[in-house]
Amino acid sequence: MAEVLKQEKDIYILGIESSCDETAAAVVKNGREVLSNIISSQIVIHRKFGGVVPEIASRKHIENIMPVIDEALSRAQVSMEQIDAVAVTYGPGLVGALLVGLSAAKALAWAADKPLIGVNHLEGHVFANFLTDAELKPPFMALVVSGGHTALLKVTGYNSFELMGQTRDDAAGEAFDKIARVMGLPYPGGPEIERLALNGSDAAMQFPLAHLDKPYEFSFSGLKSAVINYLHNQEQAGRQVNHADVAASFQKAVVDALVKQAVLAMQATGYEKIVLAGGVSANKTLQNTLAAAMKGIGAELVHPTPILCTDNAVMIACRGYFMYQAGMRSPLDLNAVPSLKLG
Repeated sequence: MAEVLKQEKDIYILGIESSCDETAAAVVKNGREVLSNIISSQIVIHRKFGGVVPEIASRKHIENIMPVIDEALSRAQVSMEQIDAVAVTYGPGLVGALLVGLSAAKALAWAADKPLIGVNHLEGHVFANFLTDAELKPPFMALVVSGGHTALLKVTGYNSFELMGQTRDDAAGEAFDKIARVMGLPYPGGPEIERLALNGSDAAMQFPLAHLDKPYEFSFSGLKSAVINYLHNQEQAGRQVNHADVAASFQKAVVDALVKQAVLAMQATGYEKIVLAGGVSANKTLQNTLAAAMKGIGAELVHPTPILCTDNAVMIACRGYFMYQAGMRSPLDLNAVPSLKLG
């Protein structure tokens, strides 16, 4: 049974996110109402390198963090005195980038005498769905699909999670980015693969899927290698490659693997709702295929709006709200913990 949240006054949470290449801050009221959502992206800076350069990301976070926080408070028309708690991503992520957000959050919390709440980045992605579905409440399944993680979680309560299974090697988002890079597409690769796939046939190639001995787990390293080998072999043989067909066929293989395990997990638990979380959750093919599969077993899919699929501080503030309501607090000497530790 889901916990019942009670409150006597409005709760304002300031969220801060700096785990990768977005510097973000947001103010959320009562866990569901977004008052501001400010994101300073570094995509243009890192694109020429084909991916995120950690040191450059950290330096840009230092430049952007306070202006972004100031703008979030200004847009929300809320002062630090009105803020009830400061929620900040503590991991997983790039350690240097995380430390910038953590340092700013700890300084603000100490100076304003506000509680500090360290938020797991992946839990934040899951909680973005509370801002999409006003009726969403535990228990439900979560399929987390990002550049660094692919996992199935049982969300048994607002503050309790159970890891059912995860990738044994590469994450789905990582595979998207690597294949895009090999095909000469710009960073970030996931959206580029999706756009290219619209003009291709997903039946053109039959790329292999890993057959795992455990349910609810994933493996994308073999698929990634198969696509790269195909591209290299065609190039060496002097054959012209239809990149749109490759993109569509590769995307279908990833989506099929994700949907297959999600269906198994839903059938095992009997849950009626599954949420998508993480950057890859913005993929329309994944959304449509998973929604159709859920309808086939009498379940429902919830996924965030596009702006809440990628890294943002709204989801951190939302997650922080439920932690605040449960009395969960973090010490001001909290350090970055770039590991997956749910629950």
